[in-house]
Amino acid sequence: MAAAAKHLTPVVLELGGKSPLLVDSNINLKVAARRIVAGKWGSNNGQTCVSPDYIITTKSFAPTLIDALKYALEEFFGKDPLQSKDMSRIVNSNHFARLKKLLDEDKVSSKIIHGGQWDEKRLNIAPTILLDVPEDSHIMNEEIFGPLLPIITVDKVKDSFEVINSRSKPLAAYLFTNNNKLKEEFVRTISAGGMLINDTILHLANPSLPFGGVGESGMGSYHGKFSFDVFSHKKAVLSRGFGGDAPARYPPYTPGKQRLLKALIEGSILGIIIALIQWPRA
Repeated sequence: MAAAAKHLTPVVLELGGKSPLLVDSNINLKVAARRIVAGKWGSNNGQTCVSPDYIITTKSFAPTLIDALKYALEEFFGKDPLQSKDMSRIVNSNHFARLKKLLDEDKVSSKIIHGGQWDEKRLNIAPTILLDVPEDSHIMNEEIFGPLLPIITVDKVKDSFEVINSRSKPLAAYLFTNNNKLKEEFVRTISAGGMLINDTILHLANPSLPFGGVGESGMGSYHGKFSFDVFSHKKAVLSRGFGGDAPARYPPYTPGKQRLLKALIEGSILGIIIALIQWPRA
């Protein structure tokens, strides 16, 4: 963006961030768990810009959700996911070391409740779930971009809105619920580049939807016709005839003209009528 700014070249920035995934208890748990696992670990093992970065759910529902996630993980990748042919490797040794460092932090390693295995030679890290990781840990303050999934618990579902809005605006935000009122409030309250209700990452593949970020997650949007629009300059052209010339447009600005112009600016129909009535005496 800095390089483009020197030449006044417009840019579209698709960045990233910590994309939250809010899970309500009012859901089809089996379907939700499968879709969460597919979106987090099935798509390049978490190494996508719209990968769910952390889950928020209630303290009371967390154990049930965790059991469902574990079941889906074993169903998809077996008892030893490091040996699964369907599990992607970490892209390179630098990112492997970065992810391993996130896990090795003292305040984080004790929060692992599932997974955590790794194979440095093969650049493999197993799907890992962590519960109630401290807010000041590194894993909660940088984009994970890997197979680590923290779960944050709150007392009430709506408490999660404050947690999400206290952070930088994400590229994607996800919600699983059958509560229509909660859906509406989530869309209205949370600012994110894009949203998906009751699934993960699929909005990225829909050419009829704009894809892009907001705030620290980017600017502008593309995909489908939006790609054409964002890289096109919309040149405004207004063409007029020579009739209908309004005297109030031109000086001198008499009191009558001023009243009429003020009413036009304020959009006051009554003011415009009064100004026109008084015009001959102005």
